[in-house]
Amino acid sequence: MSEKIKLKESPKSFLYGLKCGLPIAIGYLAVSFGFGITAVANGQSVLSAVVISMTNLTSAGQVAAIGIMAAMGTLSEMALTQLVINMRYFLMSISVSQKLDSSFTLPHRFLTAFGITDEIFAVACSQKGEIGKRFMYGLILLPWIGWSLGTFLGSSAGELLPEKIKAALGIAIYGMFVAIIIPPSRKEKGVALIVGLSALLSCALYYIPIFNGISSGFSIIICAVITSVLGAILFPRNDKEEAAEE
Repeated sequence: MSEKIKLKESPKSFLYGLKCGLPIAIGYLAVSFGFGITAVANGQSVLSAVVISMTNLTSAGQVAAIGIMAAMGTLSEMALTQLVINMRYFLMSISVSQKLDSSFTLPHRFLTAFGITDEIFAVACSQKGEIGKRFMYGLILLPWIGWSLGTFLGSSAGELLPEKIKAALGIAIYGMFVAIIIPPSRKEKGVALIVGLSALLSCALYYIPIFNGISSGFSIIICAVITSVLGAILFPRNDKEEAAEE
């Protein structure tokens, strides 16, 4: 059976989506285990940690949110932080929408937009031809289960494990972020400079006394916006460069 038939609204399109989503689910299970431990270490219960993961699919956004809640941040800080961190999903959703077939009515577009993550976006866009709603639901389902289950296991372990072990395992999710930024930083000098600048700016906001009144939530927003703008100005991208990399 051709890829095109599988991705259309055939009985096997959902199963094909599950098959494509299985590797993502396995990866999410491991990463969200670290998030669960981090959530419990910052005062969340197992139930609240699981609910957060079931209603959100954004590792960076969830970790930032846990920090803001632990610091007793405001709702405006939370909203602005999530907007800045997750803004890339707007562009991903728009890009994926160009591949959707006629079976995607507006309600289905809203439902599947919930499941757009970096990995799901990459798999969906790599498919040949148009994709149907059954394939997208299959692609999203297992990663969502893996993310939620991993959070449950991690948060449950976080309530039982000794403090030293929790502290060690709690940095696992930050290790994922490091693993994300190191390869492009080694490949491109511009990315490395922007990452370094972001780290320096974050340290300045934390250690310089004049900035003591700035909460952790707004610190994330300030660092993200300033370094993103500087990166766009100092190291602009063009279509020819992107095409050459591909």
